[in-house]
Amino acid sequence: MQAKMSFFSLIFLFFLFTGNGQNKTFSYLDIFDLKYVSDPQIAPANDWIVYRRMGFDIMEDKAVGNLWMIKSDGSQHQKLTSREVDEFGARWSPNGKRLAFISKTGEGSEIYMYWLDSGKIAKITQLPHSPKSLTWSPQGDLLAFSMNVDKEQPVLAKIPKKPKGAKWADAPRITDRLYHEADGRGYIKPGFDHIFIIPATGGAPRQVTSDDYHHRGPISWSIDGKKLYFSANRNPNWEYDFRNSEIYSVSTVTNEITALTFRSGPDYNPTVSPNGKYIAYLGFEDKVQAYQLRKLHIMEIGGANKKVISQNLDRGIKDITWDAKSGGLYFSYDDKGNSKIAHISLNGKITVLAADMGGTSIGRPYPGGSFSVSQNGTIVYCQSRPHYPAELAIFNPKQKKVSKITDLNGPLLSFRNLGSVEEVWYKSTFDQRDIQGWVVYPPGYDASKKYPFLVENHGGPILNYGDRFSAEMQLYAAAGYVVFYPNARGSTGYGEEFGNLLFNNYPGEDYNDVMDGVDHCIAKGIAHEDQLFVTGGSAGGIMSAWMIGKNNRFEAAVVAKPVMNWISKTLVADNYFYYANSRYPGQPWENFEGYWKFSPLSLVGNIETPTMVMVGMNDLRTPPSEAKQLYHALKLRKIETVLVEIPGASHGIASKPSNLITKIAHTLAWLEKYRHTKEK
Repeated sequence: MQAKMSFFSLIFLFFLFTGNGQNKTFSYLDIFDLKYVSDPQIAPANDWIVYRRMGFDIMEDKAVGNLWMIKSDGSQHQKLTSREVDEFGARWSPNGKRLAFISKTGEGSEIYMYWLDSGKIAKITQLPHSPKSLTWSPQGDLLAFSMNVDKEQPVLAKIPKKPKGAKWADAPRITDRLYHEADGRGYIKPGFDHIFIIPATGGAPRQVTSDDYHHRGPISWSIDGKKLYFSANRNPNWEYDFRNSEIYSVSTVTNEITALTFRSGPDYNPTVSPNGKYIAYLGFEDKVQAYQLRKLHIMEIGGANKKVISQNLDRGIKDITWDAKSGGLYFSYDDKGNSKIAHISLNGKITVLAADMGGTSIGRPYPGGSFSVSQNGTIVYCQSRPHYPAELAIFNPKQKKVSKITDLNGPLLSFRNLGSVEEVWYKSTFDQRDIQGWVVYPPGYDASKKYPFLVENHGGPILNYGDRFSAEMQLYAAAGYVVFYPNARGSTGYGEEFGNLLFNNYPGEDYNDVMDGVDHCIAKGIAHEDQLFVTGGSAGGIMSAWMIGKNNRFEAAVVAKPVMNWISKTLVADNYFYYANSRYPGQPWENFEGYWKFSPLSLVGNIETPTMVMVGMNDLRTPPSEAKQLYHALKLRKIETVLVEIPGASHGIASKPSNLITKIAHTLAWLEKYRHTKEK
């Protein structure tokens, strides 16, 4: 029996890696052939579009991106430069004749200039750190950007100078900051982000902000070029008041900084209107809860007469851009698993223009993507559907229709049998709310046959899945699983009240929402009680661990990068300071019972489900110690379990394509073990 199992497992993995015959299913190595678009930018006064084409380097095991150009009718599609290095952050000059962008060099990232007429490029900076938030002045003579400025770390003791050639241990790393490390980045070197100005022809950058505060995010110019608008937290208690930020202006002549907003909560993304009269910005008054909507505000250029104009939209707003006449703004928002682009007038009238934005999260169907608008109202954006990742699409304002103008993945996906994706709605048995989810069917699905059923829980938990492409879901479907991914309560895109249902209640009735979805699919005949499996990562790992602690209905589970113990997580993780009061009342030592009540480890004594536990060994968000608590508890209880630790991986395991493959392959190998056992 064991020999047969090993043979069939090898055959199974062979087909997943290579496909099967002329009509192949989606396979692991297909991930390296996927392409997707990001950060499209349409020129203000002509129909040229520049975008970042993303792909995966199979030899370097990483995502890579180069800049490409295309006309809005899909013609003249061409690579911007002949350079094979990372290029990003492209921004058109006001007259559309030049393009500033950022590119990596051997010494770091620098700002480059491209001239549309001649096709020539030039490096115009020599910077100590990578620039961000590149923004043209209205006159086209200056560029503003932000960049980190180093600070010395604290010194507590003087160490004797080591002898020449001696191999002493490295110096200690000393920090006295609240936020001192970040997942995927590691130790954060001391320093603060500041705003700089540089001539568009190149030259020495000039710092215009000062003091030991971070000045981050989008930058906007006044129409006369004499002021810059940005967001920052210049509160003396900024470290502990970390949810707060205000809108500021800084004079480009005197460097004088002036605050324009004054309230508790984040105000950010200032955007000056083309007529120079208004500033639009995003933010909210902080009510200290799990989820709050980002609302669109406007104020006069000097900060007077602030008002919310998106009060009638119960959705979080992002990506704001003024229309050419200063009569309103374009924006994007998530709505029931689909990302939309709309226009809002200054009196709050909303017109939806395009849908299906996304496709930049290749692994799982999370929201993403962006858009850009020309002076005549033409919109270019990242469009995704369940059968393709982000492609360029154009909204034509005259015809009121959307056209897809690229097909980067056609040569691959046209020859793959992908799993079909179906939207499902069902009622929560807890309170009769409508809950949305999606089902991915195996290619060639036959309703008369019985398939294993896999629940895939999303992360966040204040986040959403949707009808977007997902390599991970397709690979599970290609392995013969019916895959179900729900947006339980707490998901975004369903309003503030729905998202905030997890406040001091997580995990809570979101568990019921997921299990109700399973029962709904059983009633539909696409799931079967004796062939249920579950997986998920991060918050999805929390939910998966919670589910197998609450019931024994699943044949096997894969719990990836979970939080098992909120008491230890909130004092060890990189964002340890973030949870108190907005997730649970008080600090862990002030609310020990409350934090433990919602810890999946409190249910570990109930678990009978064979469980794989998986984590990145460099994960600082849900540290390996969390995963090990589950693994060790199951080992002590003699429950079938295995621990998979992925070397070098942070919380974003899929940031390396080979790690995405590792994650999926090990998940399927574990599930297959119990799928075949059950079938035998």
